[in-house]
Amino acid sequence: MTIDEIQQEIIDDFAGFEDWMDKYSLLIELGNEMAPIDVQYKVDENLIRGCQSRVWLHQEYLDGTITFEAESDALIVKGLVALLLKIYSGRTPHEILASEPRFIDEIGLRQHLSPTRSNGLLAMVKQMKLYALAYEKISTKNN
Repeated sequence: MTIDEIQQEIIDDFAGFEDWMDKYSLLIELGNEMAPIDVQYKVDENLIRGCQSRVWLHQEYLDGTITFEAESDALIVKGLVALLLKIYSGRTPHEILASEPRFIDEIGLRQHLSPTRSNGLLAMVKQMKLYALAYEKISTKNN
């Protein structure tokens, strides 16, 4: 599936719920289904700056794709992390850089998250894109 198709799937999943309490429940469920990050990656260097909650983001670049692992100590934020991993993990730097997380506005997250959670979500996206930019520069330099 493409990034756009995955985003559309997320949008469709959330469209099935009218009430925001149900949407928050779905976010919590998604976060709870996510595998925990290995304890060796729960270090200060992997903390996302700009998040009120603690969010660790680890990445590996192998065979042209970036794999992300992440975890948060907050339930809703953990669900947001799960959505971002679903969209961006296992993608090439170019795919990550070429796509915008349109699902954020389309499911209404920007309006229904507190300003600090919204800023944290954008900080996570920004960090993933920074990794993609760095790896794209490295792969372009090596070719």
